[in-house]
Amino acid sequence: MGDPTLPAGFEKLYEAVHDGGGQLSKRLGIEFVEFDAQRLVATMPVDGNRQPAGLLHGGASVALAETLGSIGAALHAGPDKLIVGVDINATHHRAAVSGRVTGIARPLHLGRRTATYEVVVTDEDGRRVCTSRITCMIITPES
Repeated sequence: MGDPTLPAGFEKLYEAVHDGGGQLSKRLGIEFVEFDAQRLVATMPVDGNRQPAGLLHGGASVALAETLGSIGAALHAGPDKLIVGVDINATHHRAAVSGRVTGIARPLHLGRRTATYEVVVTDEDGRRVCTSRITCMIITPES
């Protein structure tokens, strides 16, 4: 998959979450497909992200959701803001055992101080694996 088109000013953010050495998204194998505040899409392999029973680890699904929601909030807020997650929840609907899962994040609320995204994670057959909601606080750093 090629790199998605980035809005101006976000090259550093994309590099930090996608190519940064030691970053969780890199360790999980997350690859971005769409990179926009209104819709973010990324995929992640099941292999390497399993729990001991051989199923996709629920924490990996949540990490995918938090990555997408946090980046969406950053895209909404602008490159001069800091984003911190303040709430995340997830419902795991079914197991994924192989292939790749896809997370699609869409905004539920885009405000001046908070942004909330719903992230739906599906398997390669389009079946819902996980539904997550993440709320991020938008902070203006002091100069």
